[in-house]
Amino acid sequence: MSSEARASDDPATPGALAALTTLIHAWAERERRENELLVNVEYHDDDRRWIVRMRGEEKTLIAVWLTLRQRTLHYESQFMPAPEENIEACYEYLLRANERLFAMRFAIGSEDAVYLVGQMPLAALNDAELDRIVGSMYAYSEQYFPLAMGIGYASKYRRRQG
Repeated sequence: MSSEARASDDPATPGALAALTTLIHAWAERERRENELLVNVEYHDDDRRWIVRMRGEEKTLIAVWLTLRQRTLHYESQFMPAPEENIEACYEYLLRANERLFAMRFAIGSEDAVYLVGQMPLAALNDAELDRIVGSMYAYSEQYFPLAMGIGYASKYRRRQG
């Protein structure tokens, strides 16, 4: 194995994590000022996690968790609760949608809820990637939520009217 490959597997130094924390804080502050869809950004120092909350059109609130880990930035958003009806059809729809997603995927999480999840190496983390991650989470939630809810909650879900 080359030294370059080994270096990418090494955990980030405390200084590098501090610099990335500063980068994410600065990005979040800029987004608070400039992004009209942003409701708020909350930071939890104990686990280096930011919660970015945005107003949606199809989905009322989209919350994205950004977690700075030793080697990766992990990101996730609870997409929908566990489907109650047409369960297989709902999961099939989301699994087929995975093929069209970039750098994230639908996954089943705790309590069988559906999440959008992904991760990226810390070396690639910058403002443009944060914009892409949060923007993609927003776009995918808006795009896939109505039909997924319509399948998984066929007798209960009614699409929001503008």
